[in-house]
Amino acid sequence: MTRTGASPSPWWTKSLHADRRPFLIGRNRVQAALRSFFATAAFIEVDTAALQISPGNEAHLHAFATQALSIDGRAASLYLHTSPEFAAKKLLAAGEERIFTFAHVYRNRERGPLHHPEFTMLEWYRVGETYETLMADCADMLKLAAETTGTRSFTYRGMDCDPFAEPERVTLAEAFERFAGIDLLSSIAENGENDRERLAAELQRVGLRVSDDDSWADLFSKVLVDRIEPHLGRGQATILCEYPVSEAALARPSRQDPRVAERFELYACGVELANAFGELTDAGEQRRRFEIEMAEKARIYGETYPIDEDFLAALAVMPEASGAALGFDRLAMLATGATRVDQVMWAPVAETGW
Repeated sequence: MTRTGASPSPWWTKSLHADRRPFLIGRNRVQAALRSFFATAAFIEVDTAALQISPGNEAHLHAFATQALSIDGRAASLYLHTSPEFAAKKLLAAGEERIFTFAHVYRNRERGPLHHPEFTMLEWYRVGETYETLMADCADMLKLAAETTGTRSFTYRGMDCDPFAEPERVTLAEAFERFAGIDLLSSIAENGENDRERLAAELQRVGLRVSDDDSWADLFSKVLVDRIEPHLGRGQATILCEYPVSEAALARPSRQDPRVAERFELYACGVELANAFGELTDAGEQRRRFEIEMAEKARIYGETYPIDEDFLAALAVMPEASGAALGFDRLAMLATGATRVDQVMWAPVAETGW
């Protein structure tokens, strides 16, 4: 947290800490309430290692890299995880059925009012339960966070959201049609392959700029960010669901429509709070998707991350499950009335001019 001016005061000065302290106490209360919520539902809290062979294999996630040195100086590459997901799924393969974790995670190239290079991810998994159950969990958590801090409404950047109202459920196809006038599914084949030219024509028809080097995924993201996300979570929370299969690398395809996957995101006041999947358990298909993601990362950023073979081996024996990841700092921010995530972090990462 900084102030404008040539010499911003550090977060640990008494005056700034006094300003932030009500938010921090509110954060602690929300975290304690959520721990009680999971305990009541017979979940086990787990603690996963931050150092991993692979930080994750999504094209647009950026990790912090380091080296592990042996006593004789031999080096092996490791990464700080961008999510505890790989480790949590290994625990499901080991026999755990209901787990949750408050994990510190690390993402490079991210800093702003809603982003921080180190933040707290709340992840939870339910074996043998559908991702609709996670939608109910998310609704309950919004209510619990608001009750705990004594707020009746979340407010952020001029938008209000009633955390006690039932979230509206909207599919990506419905959102593209409602907010952008675009037929999304017309550009996706039954086998999940995307038609870049078809989607580009849809964007041009509604007046959105298309560049020659835009991929289908680039066009999808452009519509989502520019035309859809600003409308989500107004008045009530929004559950945006049924993402195209190509935009849900770790989720299983929908049983109703193979063009889309069992993935949803939770929004309040235009802020993305959670990302959830009906988990993919086909190790061969997961490998194929990771390879596609890493090829895209190489194309855009000129780098790739290794695939965790141990994770794929665990995935092959993991039972059917659903899992969700919630940005806990963002939820604490909305529940306490803070305006930046670093206001609800006890000790934010120092800014170094980046």
